[in-house]
Parts: sequence; structure tokens; C-alpha cells
Amino acid sequence: MKHILIATLAVSLPFAAYSEEDAHGTLNPDEMTWESMLDRAEKGETGMVLCSTGYMLTKSGKHGAARALFENCANAGYTGAMTWMGQLDNNGLGGDYNPDAAAEWDRKAAEAGDPVGKFNYGLALLRGHGVARDEERGRALIDDAAGEGLQIAQRMQAADYDLDEVTPDADDWKYAPLF
Repeated sequence: MKHILIATLAVSLPFAAYSEEDAHGTLNPDEMTWESMLDRAEKGETGMVLCSTGYMLTKSGKHGAARALFENCANAGYTGAMTWMGQLDNNGLGGDYNPDAAAEWDRKAAEAGDPVGKFNYGLALLRGHGVARDEERGRALIDDAAGEGLQIAQRMQAADYDLDEVTPDADDWKYAPLF
């Protein structure tokens, strides 16, 4: 009988009783929602789980929210967030199309040792997209990424650095020289 009474009381308590703020803080805080992640990011908090939430946000089309979260994480040194910032800037998602900023994020990730950053910055150097063209340095970065096991970089090497191997010719308009 005692167990039934406790269960009945627990079910009959209003939901707000489980999430009210009191003198000791918030009871049962909202922890794993996008809103809570963005609130934490607005407060300058970063962390692996928080930063990875940006992936779900951008894949769901919430590019502005992903950008806010990734920028904090990138500025805190998370190289995966740097490469995502490059992707957002390179495609005008959640902000203006900005190939210079995209190349800069990828350069930072590359210099921090991230193989995806090396590959992306190597491509930017090969194309001269967002950065001055430097084919030798671009190939060297792609070679580094391939040596670290990045499969797309290995594919690029095997195709003798043919840009169409990793970027379809449908994107030629985007990467064509502006002069």
C-alpha cells in the first residue's frame, strides 16, 4: 500500500515541481535540448558534447544556430569546429558566402594538426580560392592528410590531384578564377 501511495503522489505532482528553480538552483535542468546547448554556448561554455551539437543543428538546417555554437568552439581550439566554420563560410550558410574566412578557418585547423583542415586548406591553395594559389603547398598539405589516413586525401593523391575527383564539375562556377 505504501508503494501505491508514493507512486500516486509522484504522478499527481505537477511537472513544474520537477523543473522549478529554488534557492539551491534549478531542479532537473533542461540538459540535452538544442535550446539548452545554445544557452550554454551564449554563456561562452564549450566542450566536446556541446560542440558536436553543432553538427546536428547544421544538418537540420539551423545554420545560424550552428554557426554561433561552432564559432565559440573553434575559438576555443576545437579543430572540428574550425572545419565546420570553413564549410559554413564557403557555402554562405548562416552568414554571408566568404571564401577568405573559409580558407582562414581551414588554415587554422591545418596548423593545429587536423587532417580535414589540412585537406581543405590544401584544396583552397590548389584552387586559389580564398587564398593565393600555391599548388606546391596545397599538394603537401593533402599529402600530409593522406599520410594520416584521410581517405578523401588518398583518393585525391591517386587521381594526381585532379580537383574534379573531389569536387564535381558542377562546382566549377564557384571555384573559377575571378580574373
